[in-house]
Amino acid sequence: MSNKLPTLKIHLNYWSLLDESDPTTESGLRTHLEKIKGAGFDGYCGCPEFPNIKALLKEYGLRYGGAFDATTAEEFTTKIAANLDIDDGPMNCQLADHDTSTEKAIELTIALMAEAKKQGAKVHLEVHRDTCTETPEKAQAIVDGVKEATGEFPRINYDFSHPAIVKHLLPSNYIERLFDDKIIPVFQQSNLWHIRPFNGHHCQIPITDGAGNFSPEYEDCRPFIRQAIKHWLAGPRPDNELWIMPEQGCTVGYKLSCFPNIWNDTVALGNDIKQMWAEELAKI
Repeated sequence: MSNKLPTLKIHLNYWSLLDESDPTTESGLRTHLEKIKGAGFDGYCGCPEFPNIKALLKEYGLRYGGAFDATTAEEFTTKIAANLDIDDGPMNCQLADHDTSTEKAIELTIALMAEAKKQGAKVHLEVHRDTCTETPEKAQAIVDGVKEATGEFPRINYDFSHPAIVKHLLPSNYIERLFDDKIIPVFQQSNLWHIRPFNGHHCQIPITDGAGNFSPEYEDCRPFIRQAIKHWLAGPRPDNELWIMPEQGCTVGYKLSCFPNIWNDTVALGNDIKQMWAEELAKI
């Protein structure tokens, strides 16, 4: 563990800005980057194919953390390289499908981590629906299988909203059930965490009431977010840097019609995470 204080990078997924503009056009991408820069955040997660994205990120002084999905090992080399060409921030991979066998998923994850190491990329396997990590049990089996085969944990990006609704959790047991003794050390050796606040019924909840106050549902989730920060700070702190993505989505049923503006809620979430991080950092 470094003696220097670790740094936090708040980076935003283009998904949280889709109600604001279309990033597949240069003007739309500029709108995304302007809003992120104006909100005081550090980076952007998009697609290498977005128009002129590398130059625009440099223009706005923002970092980039890539993302890709893959179903075969043959895809890893080019997809990692395409994102790495833009910046070397931590990458997110949604791997394979819900019905991919555990054995195949372990094989793919080993190949993914090997290619990432070869290219010098910090690629993280995301715990996410409709991937090989769809259930908490499969995700843990993949972690265990990779550790047994290689002696190392794979880098994992835990989107805890998915296991929270699979387990049908209550606020009183978010921390106990989601941060068990097997998950904590894996979480601590990551550089990337997507936090979409959740409850045991919905993998996305409103952050505010639309009038500047935190929603009751988000208040229930805040202790879990703080505990996650505490766990990471208490660990080995790889590279002494954690990239947190405050994530609220605009599509695929995540956004309900009664939610406040998604981007404004995402900003509120990002600022609250920065505040919690500063408070916990001060205790070190």
